[in-house]
Amino acid sequence: MIDEGSRRMRVLVTGSSGYIGGRLVPLLIEKGMTVRCMTRDPRKLEGRWQDAEIVSADAEDLSSLLRAMKGVDIAYYLIHAMEGDEKHLLERERSNAMNFRDAAAKCGVERIVYLGGLGGEGVHHSQHLSSRQEAGRVLSEGSVPVTEFRAAIIVGSGSFSFEMLSALTDKLPVMVCPRWVNTPTQPIFINDVLQYLICCLDHPETSGRVIDIGGPDILTYRTMMQTYAEVRGRKRLFITVPVLTPRLSAWWVHLVTPVHASLAYPLIDGLRVKTVCQSDLAKRLIPEVELTPFREGVRLALSATEHNQVITNWSGAGLSRLSDAFENQIHTGIPVLSDRQTLTTTNSKSAIIDTFMRIGGNNGWYSHNALWIIRGLIDRMIGGVGIRRGRRDPRNLRIGDALDFWRVEDVDTERLLLRAEMKLPGKAWLEFQVKSRDERNELIQTAYFLPRGLPGFIYWYLLLPLHILIFRGMAREIIRRAELNMNHDS
Repeated sequence: MIDEGSRRMRVLVTGSSGYIGGRLVPLLIEKGMTVRCMTRDPRKLEGRWQDAEIVSADAEDLSSLLRAMKGVDIAYYLIHAMEGDEKHLLERERSNAMNFRDAAAKCGVERIVYLGGLGGEGVHHSQHLSSRQEAGRVLSEGSVPVTEFRAAIIVGSGSFSFEMLSALTDKLPVMVCPRWVNTPTQPIFINDVLQYLICCLDHPETSGRVIDIGGPDILTYRTMMQTYAEVRGRKRLFITVPVLTPRLSAWWVHLVTPVHASLAYPLIDGLRVKTVCQSDLAKRLIPEVELTPFREGVRLALSATEHNQVITNWSGAGLSRLSDAFENQIHTGIPVLSDRQTLTTTNSKSAIIDTFMRIGGNNGWYSHNALWIIRGLIDRMIGGVGIRRGRRDPRNLRIGDALDFWRVEDVDTERLLLRAEMKLPGKAWLEFQVKSRDERNELIQTAYFLPRGLPGFIYWYLLLPLHILIFRGMAREIIRRAELNMNHDS
């Protein structure tokens, strides 16, 4: 282990724009470590942590990993794919882990810390759990020692599992549940996971070990939903039936919650397997971590959500790569269809910017919000992400944030660019920017659409009257709300 008296420990965090990595980085910085954040798109981390180094690398590219790991003592492997067919998912997990393992060995990394999935050996695994444990096995075959933590459901504000749990329980007074809701699992609070990931560095004996981690409660998913309802002060009725398969359950979750079916299925498939710690090794090796009971974890997660203190959110974890630079996309020679609304006003620039930065989520889309909701429902029914993802924070946006069925492609002090993630016969963006004209300010709001073949052109021109109505109303409402905000502030 590094002698911290001689120099600061140098740590690489992969998945630093993700749910776990985004919370781990500031804690490592607070602990006095030199932190290097690895991401495929550095723009997503611009301005996030002043004391962290940002490096562009991809686990699929060995040469980029070698650059990222140069001079690193500890490497956190927090990369995991949940989308894709089973064969390619497993192959990608193996390939990524192999590249990471080999790069770590070549760069003289002292230890790899990996967060995998909990599930007893020798039992039927879901593909999701199998791929996570396979990644751990591949990592451990190298010369660099690995500390592999295995966790089941992680409870925390903005977590994938918690948002699915809360959406199901909040929206359905009566739930028809499949048999998998009665499978035992051992949920763990996000802060406890982070403590294990950090504290293991102070315990050399955790190197080269596989450590199961879980909270103090062993519960079924049904009991978890009941407990959540009790914390929220709500009564829920649960009816268990034997006919709902994991895939049918995933589509039901897709229709009711913000979680897409392709992401819900791996989690649900994993819930068929008993995921309980097989030993007390974590308690013996890292005794300083005080575990949070499930009920308290729910209360803390809800409090963070209600007070807009969600640090990271699963939907902003880079589930898909950001597209190429926007300017390159719209100048490729493909016909670009657009709707531009330009309004000049005496409103302050800051008031206009603040107004369009708050768009979406609980604030709605400012104009004909019912039509946006209908569009979201249609998107959900045809397999899209829908509008229920909301936004991480009601006022602030970061590159890569999910915003209903859009994603933040670019954001700065005077501009916001959103890329559509709804099902479309083409590619779409929505851009807001402010420019000063003499003593007045100009809001320029532009919707861009790159049609994919004839269906794309038909789609655009068929909906053109609605687009004009909605986008014109949106621009006017931004100006109106900006004026109200100015009058309120004065």
